[in-house]
Amino acid sequence: MILGLARSWSLAGYAMAALLVLPLFALIFQALQPDEAVFGHLMATVLPTYIINSLLLIFWVSVGALLLALPCAWLVARCEFIGRRYLQWALLLPLAMPAYIVAYVYTDLLDYAGPLQRGLRLLFDWRSPQDYFFPDIRSLGGAACMLSLVLFPYIYLLARTAFMEQSLSLAHASRIMGCSSWQSFWRLSLPMARPAIAVGVALVAMETAADFATVNYFAVPTLTTAVYDTWLGYGNLTAAAKLSAIILLVVFMLIGFERFARRKQQLFQKQSRIQATDLYRLTTKQTAYALLFCGTVLLLSFLLPFGILLSYAIGYFEKSWDSSFWQLSLNSLSLALLTSLLCCLMALFLMFVRRISPRRSDTLPSRLASTGYALPGTVLAIGVLVPLTLLDFGINDLAEYIGVKGPGLLLTGSVVALVFAFCVRFIAIAIGSIESSYKRISPSLDMVSLTMGQSPMRLLSRVHLPLLAKGIFAAALLVFIESMKELPAALLLRPIGFENLATHVFQFVSDEKLEHGALAAIVIVVVGLVPLIYLNRSLEQHSG
Repeated sequence: MILGLARSWSLAGYAMAALLVLPLFALIFQALQPDEAVFGHLMATVLPTYIINSLLLIFWVSVGALLLALPCAWLVARCEFIGRRYLQWALLLPLAMPAYIVAYVYTDLLDYAGPLQRGLRLLFDWRSPQDYFFPDIRSLGGAACMLSLVLFPYIYLLARTAFMEQSLSLAHASRIMGCSSWQSFWRLSLPMARPAIAVGVALVAMETAADFATVNYFAVPTLTTAVYDTWLGYGNLTAAAKLSAIILLVVFMLIGFERFARRKQQLFQKQSRIQATDLYRLTTKQTAYALLFCGTVLLLSFLLPFGILLSYAIGYFEKSWDSSFWQLSLNSLSLALLTSLLCCLMALFLMFVRRISPRRSDTLPSRLASTGYALPGTVLAIGVLVPLTLLDFGINDLAEYIGVKGPGLLLTGSVVALVFAFCVRFIAIAIGSIESSYKRISPSLDMVSLTMGQSPMRLLSRVHLPLLAKGIFAAALLVFIESMKELPAALLLRPIGFENLATHVFQFVSDEKLEHGALAAIVIVVVGLVPLIYLNRSLEQHSG
């Protein structure tokens, strides 16, 4: 009975995975269609520039994020100094700050008309730009700096965890052998943490490849902006799909490179709890340097942009606090809640099928469903639009055939397309969280429950769900926040007249009027802080 039920549920799992992976195959199918006019023109003119800029941006953001993250991770994980306890969670805060908002704030500060350059001209009596040199913030280098400030916590979090979990006996041995803290870091800790760092760099690179708003605001031509312009500017879906396929190739190459780099690495170490007595105690001078570096990183990446954003929100509160703001908030809230609910339900189903099925092949549906997270928002939008448009046409043709009025754009003209895209992209987060919780449930509990005559549904409701509650809550929380922040897919798939907080803020950023959208931006950032606080508490409990 159990085996037969597992097989029937397995078929449902494969059907669900096929639905979630459909946009990927639709994108590939659309990209294979002939289009010599627009795409041929792009190849002959600007496509090489798009590709080079995208690769350069990925490289410089990865380097910048590494330079910011690794010293901070090592200091808070293995050193004892004043303020360390607060810095270890505060350095995660930049993850809640959308990169395009940070880009606008720094452009306002550093541009020619900004307060910094005005002050320098007044101080040194400079009359024109020819009298002095100041780096152009609206450039590829400026975009790399902005993205590095926002994305470095990916590497910081993974590296910090890796440093904290390293065997203390090895650290003690390095001290006995006369290694300084720097030598211990360079020769021992860094090589051992390299797998975690490689995963963090891969995440940063994929987020950079997927970024649209920052490079669009800085007018840096990359593959993501090319997809947007080709689709909406030229009105050519096939050429946009071909460009999206190139982005997809870059993303999968990054994933493959990360796995290739770790293919022969095996680390075996006895984990132990780090006590305060096991940390390197910094001298007063070293503490000052540590606080200066970590504090500067935190100031530039979060405190300064958030403070300026808060001042904007207070100054323009009366203009922002109106009925439209409540509607925008309601749109974002309902969209994020629906997405998180659907993702958790589908992820729970896929992982339960994987749990009760004795066949190895039934691990495939959850893995297939997780591939959507690698799709950037602009790429995903095309992959979703192609099959849903065909389905819309099919529904209307069928209605016409049977002699009734067609519903019109039932799927692509409503939030259905947006919810579907969000589920495809973010279900991997829910699967990862629930899978992690499932690993902590002993299989013997399943055997005892089934031996006592409980059905699989009772096993799920009475045994698994109570033990999975925290993992499901974490999954729902993370998916909710990512849905609140997602911009490219929302820009391209939103129905006419539909706005949420993210698209509202981006519109004001594009018009150089962030002050009017600052309140909405504050809401996005503050809501984004919730999972970071939850994550930090979980890490403290794990390490404590």
